[in-house]
Amino acid sequence: MASWYGIPYHGRRAADGEIYDMETLVAAHRTMPFNTWLKVTNVANEKVVNVRVIDRGPFVEGRIIDLSKAAARRIDLLGPGTGRVRLEVIAAPSEIPSDDFYAVQVGAFTIRENAERARLRYEQRYGFAQLSVRHGSPTRWCVLVGKERSMEAARKLSTLLNVENKNVFIVRLDETIPAPLGSTAP
Repeated sequence: MASWYGIPYHGRRAADGEIYDMETLVAAHRTMPFNTWLKVTNVANEKVVNVRVIDRGPFVEGRIIDLSKAAARRIDLLGPGTGRVRLEVIAAPSEIPSDDFYAVQVGAFTIRENAERARLRYEQRYGFAQLSVRHGSPTRWCVLVGKERSMEAARKLSTLLNVENKNVFIVRLDETIPAPLGSTAP
């Protein structure tokens, strides 16, 4: 049995750390690893939707998966609220890299202490922030917020951060980014 969830969870952090958007094709599962892609088939009508696991649940006896509102809509599960489904683990879509992470750069400072103060402030508000050094003349300390698994999730975080800082942009995290300074990984 599947169910779906929306408000009041919309806009909150999912268990994997990204912001849950009920209008994206994502799901909650109790045990599947985060970022697992599942093909979900409504057995009543054979409609299919592909979703990515980002959250934990459902915590109702007899249910195996909680779909986002958008995913439930695709397989006509909104009205009844629950329904019998068949799950199949599938590969991620080819356009989505499986091991990339993205962050939002919110500032670059020439004085590391100023960057560290900003990093701490953002970490308190958004859960994860780190510094990245850009060597040059002068050296700049960049404040990166978030560690999102998709460009879509990074865009949502960017939209939130853009309200308070108009000069934000998305960056891809990779091995050249140093481990977070004074921060713990999510």
